[in-house]
Amino acid sequence: MEDELSTVFKALGHPIRRRILDSLKHSAKTTGELNELFPEVTRYAIMKHLTILEEGNLVVVRREGKYRRNFLNAVPLQKVHNRWVGKYMQANANSLLNLQSVVEQSKTGGEGRMPEKHESQYQTFQIEQEIYINAPREQVFKALTESVSDWWEFRLAPEGVSSELSLNPTPGGLFIEKWDENAGAVWGNVYFVNAPEEIRLHGHLGMQGAVNSAYTYRLTEKGESTLLQLSHSASGILQENWEKAHTEGWQHLLGTLLKNYVEHQTT
Repeated sequence: MEDELSTVFKALGHPIRRRILDSLKHSAKTTGELNELFPEVTRYAIMKHLTILEEGNLVVVRREGKYRRNFLNAVPLQKVHNRWVGKYMQANANSLLNLQSVVEQSKTGGEGRMPEKHESQYQTFQIEQEIYINAPREQVFKALTESVSDWWEFRLAPEGVSSELSLNPTPGGLFIEKWDENAGAVWGNVYFVNAPEEIRLHGHLGMQGAVNSAYTYRLTEKGESTLLQLSHSASGILQENWEKAHTEGWQHLLGTLLKNYVEHQTT
């Protein structure tokens, strides 16, 4: 854990690398696109910065033909948040940040006001995250599927109603939540599985309306640990906050809940 934090802080230690992460927060970018955003820096320097961000697990790279597309992986930042910001401190910290934002807007002539209601429009998003879990791949795959109800915190059941989740890891299998004999919701449908290496699902994941959504778990053995790679893409009539909500939701589900659940089982 301490070694992981050291590489994260090293990666965050240069202003160019922090600005790269600021850019990737809005959307994934190729190395060429990042180079254009920093004309004062050579392409070689940008690649060196990206290598350090990869080593800190803050950037996930996906190859698309001859292009290298870089995605923000915020899971390590969530670990830093979890270590030093408790759930009771978070509300106070957010309140102070909101107050700071209002004051700074007033200084620049802006008006301090509540954000406007999120509007829906045709959009797409793609989320890429990587989590290292100190457990064998078979155990992680089993937790993702057979034991999903033990750690998956989000529920679609009415408030105050208990429910159970199940994921059948076979082609055509359902990721389903049931809270009554004839009441429940489908979180996803399995359309590809190669246990314990990969499983792919279609499903709304809490989104409503005209939405196409697919998500994939890939598991790679790394010595005695497992690298879990998540890919989640969605398109359709999306609300503006859905990408942010799902990014943070995956960080919490996989980077905190699943990781803790599996690693505590191992120990």
